[in-house]
Amino acid sequence: MNEAKRNGVDWGSLLLGILFVLTALISFQDPAGNLIAIVMVFAVFAILKGIFEIFARNRMKELTGYKSYGPIVLGVIDIIIGIYFLFNLNVGVAALPFIFAIWFILDSVFGLFALDLAKSVGTGYFWFTAIVDVLGIILGVILLFNPLSSALTLSFLVGFYFMLFGITHIVYAFR
Repeated sequence: MNEAKRNGVDWGSLLLGILFVLTALISFQDPAGNLIAIVMVFAVFAILKGIFEIFARNRMKELTGYKSYGPIVLGVIDIIIGIYFLFNLNVGVAALPFIFAIWFILDSVFGLFALDLAKSVGTGYFWFTAIVDVLGIILGVILLFNPLSSALTLSFLVGFYFMLFGITHIVYAFR
């Protein structure tokens, strides 16, 4: 931890951001052939993201004294969904548009509620986070109300979300 403070880099956020960006690039390559792979990657990343949310919440509490239970709830939900999809890939493919819609919306809404913390990092980070969260809500609503067309464009939408989420974590790592 001392090395992270000395260098000003949050290595956990940086690694998670890079993994999300790489996942986004993979999902852009072959949209039709990637649904099973997306379910598997989604499951693994949901577990990792859930763990990260719980640790990040605890770290925020240590640094700022800010007590928010939203990241814990979201982290546990992410972990449960990830484990379920790892063992039920076909269900994951059928439910993917709906799960992503709900995940985008919930994650973005929780992100909007935590904007006061983003503002303490910096004004640029605040606006970037706000824009990413609003875009996440818009994409979530589109997925929720158009599941058939969403399934056809899911690789692109997932890639777009993962790209934005990854960039957000990379920017946060260098705050």
